[in-house]
Amino acid sequence: MAGLQNDGTAPMAALSEVAAVKRSDSFDEKKSESAPPDSSNEYELDGIHDGLIFPTEEERATLRRVPDSIPWNAYLIAFVELAERFSFYGSSVVFTNFIQQPLPEGSRTGAGFTHGVSGALGMGQRASTGLTTFYQFWCYVTPLYGAYIADTYWGRYNTTCVAVVIALIGHIILIIAGVPGVINHQHGAVACFIIALLVMGFGTGLFKANISPLVAEQYRRTKLFVVTTSSGERVIVDPSLTISRVTFYLFINIGALIGQIGMTYSERYVGFWLAYTLPTVVFLLCPIVLFYGRKRYIRTPPTGSVLATALRLWRHAARGRLSWNPITCVRRLRAPGFWDDAKPSAVERREGSRPKWMTFDDQWVDEVRRGLSACAVFCWYPIYWLTYGQLNNNLTSQAATMVTGKVPNDVLSNLDPFALIIFIPICDLLIYPTLRRYGINFTQLKKITAGFVTGSAAMIWAAVVQHYIYKTNPCGDHAATCFDANEVQIPSPLNVWIQTGSYVLIAFSEILASITGLEYAFTKAPKNMRSLVMSVFLFMNAFSSALAEAFVSLSADPLLVWNYGVMAVLAAVTAVLVWFSVRGLDAKEDELNNLAEGHVGEVVTN
Repeated sequence: MAGLQNDGTAPMAALSEVAAVKRSDSFDEKKSESAPPDSSNEYELDGIHDGLIFPTEEERATLRRVPDSIPWNAYLIAFVELAERFSFYGSSVVFTNFIQQPLPEGSRTGAGFTHGVSGALGMGQRASTGLTTFYQFWCYVTPLYGAYIADTYWGRYNTTCVAVVIALIGHIILIIAGVPGVINHQHGAVACFIIALLVMGFGTGLFKANISPLVAEQYRRTKLFVVTTSSGERVIVDPSLTISRVTFYLFINIGALIGQIGMTYSERYVGFWLAYTLPTVVFLLCPIVLFYGRKRYIRTPPTGSVLATALRLWRHAARGRLSWNPITCVRRLRAPGFWDDAKPSAVERREGSRPKWMTFDDQWVDEVRRGLSACAVFCWYPIYWLTYGQLNNNLTSQAATMVTGKVPNDVLSNLDPFALIIFIPICDLLIYPTLRRYGINFTQLKKITAGFVTGSAAMIWAAVVQHYIYKTNPCGDHAATCFDANEVQIPSPLNVWIQTGSYVLIAFSEILASITGLEYAFTKAPKNMRSLVMSVFLFMNAFSSALAEAFVSLSADPLLVWNYGVMAVLAAVTAVLVWFSVRGLDAKEDELNNLAEGHVGEVVTN
């Protein structure tokens, strides 16, 4: 879901193995009682890690890892995200039919009733793919601005509140585009629809850049620590595993599933005005819950333009290393001492004093290096989002060329969130713990690589289905424009449910690549740049949407087999390249997750 792009797990995920742990966060365990002789004596007096037992290197390598419990204030924000995703996916799931299909004969609302396909504008599949792709682009380029505003001026909570107001205005304009009287006049409906996309996309972008970091920062621990379970087993509580639960991706998909199923039937049997109104009503819960919990949330205040400081740090580190020879330049920029030489302590030793702009400590430099490494991983994601993007347009159009019975053609896309609701808890509570129990470290970067592979498999399935549609349709490879004398579409005799494999494989790829990407963005970003790094992750979806415009010419008969085949090959080749590029980072996963927190904004002594 993206987008999902889109964020987390259900309350049941909180009932994890750590519930059986002696509650270390009550700090009633005495150091002498819980720490064996070989445990680390490192204790942090920061109010968050006070009194915790930190693992030794041997314990890190041998003890089983479990997630921590989740603070309840995180669930309030997760509910806001559920309502927002209900409204976002509930309205956007009917966009393809609204744009592509013509207004059904005798309908004033666009409803397809019990025959035909719902529609309104009748602009065709290429226009539908182009507009929905632009909307994806817009929704994922605006998070860059939302992150900058949040980190620099307003903070994440205030920016989220403003985003909700903007998106609500966009939803109201969208309703106008679908009401009888407007929907019957194509030019007016198109104008309202495009304005609604622009306003909603801007609000959605501000929201997406900040909601996941806002949820995740409700859990404040960042370091591994050792506790003893009720059975006497010593285990490591791993904050990175907790973050994978705090992000509440399951909440998103519950909202998306209910919204999408409800709106596809609303569109078919009542009309687009209802399919746009119901998501707006649910969206009204967002400001209510945000206001109710305003005093409960942990809020990280804005810290000014740390982006400018980070860019200045990189420029200082790159001084004397740039070269017109690209191979030489890359080798110098990736040299081991690139960042170490730019640390304030190194600058003071070398030059006697630090520049006035260098108002940060050595630890913050390490955090910036880690954050940029994460952004480098995200550069591969546009290819992944190319495959995922087929779910929202071409696969919906593919369903319209097969026998659907009484099922709307765009209801099949709900197999993706439905599969996610089933398989996220299975992965979270069964598969991942089992792998850890047997000593298999299925790291974030391994999951991301596997996500590209399953995305490729989903496209192979779609290509095979499309091949048989062309083979069995009376019009051959022009299935989407095959009509009888009464202008009723003639479908292929294939049942639409054979698409199930594509949607389930996409769901698995989303669990592995999209969910893990969100976790990776949060855990690797400096604390005062989390919205920014999250927005870079989301921006890769925007870049992918721009890239997808180059493939719009393949998004129509008779080239759709080529469309899916090209996506499959690109995802498979990228999976190989991803792993070879991230192997070094993968080996340093624990080291990167346990960096000391840096400080910026005032002159600090190292």
